[in-house]
Amino acid sequence: MGRYTRASCRLCRRAGDKLFLKGEKCRTKCTLEKRKSKPGIHTRSRSMRKASEYGRRFKEKQKAKQIACLTEEQFRNYFRKAQKMSGETGQNLLLLLETRLDNVVKLMGFAPSMRFARQVVVHRNVKVNGVTKAISAYRVKPGDKVSIDGRFKENPALVRWAERFTNVPSWLTVDREKLTGEVVALPQREEISYPVEVSLIVELYSK
Repeated sequence: MGRYTRASCRLCRRAGDKLFLKGEKCRTKCTLEKRKSKPGIHTRSRSMRKASEYGRRFKEKQKAKQIACLTEEQFRNYFRKAQKMSGETGQNLLLLLETRLDNVVKLMGFAPSMRFARQVVVHRNVKVNGVTKAISAYRVKPGDKVSIDGRFKENPALVRWAERFTNVPSWLTVDREKLTGEVVALPQREEISYPVEVSLIVELYSK
């Protein structure tokens, strides 16, 4: 997992967009709403420069990588895998990221952020079809049933967030009382939660 703990707000300021790396705090106490300038002592001189084509592509790749909390090597491996799949590489890449188990746990409202979701998974608190899955990169498929282990259902942070969360995508269904959910279909492009121009990422890695 990438080290996006202390520098979370700086990453959002650098991207110029909310990456929701801190979960609930990003909605209630977002630094980006108060300090929209990029971090660093030379912010003004850098902001006056026109971004190059490479800079635009690099920025989109960084946004996607940071939202997923992946290292450069992990993200590049996903791109290579997407290239080998049939169909558009960009769409394949987003589909691979969107259907990771940690991301699905977050989208179901069982975790306020990707970091929290990954901890929930690797600490063996998530079951898929009744079997404990401790691999955050596990790729879910239609028909998979995701549930929170009984011993973790009383976690205060989980309960508080699950009660507030209502924005479940249409390709997932959730039983909020039982803290279970099901993958009913694969997400379409307009349903994918990554706010990036994936064509720029494809151009970056294709050069």
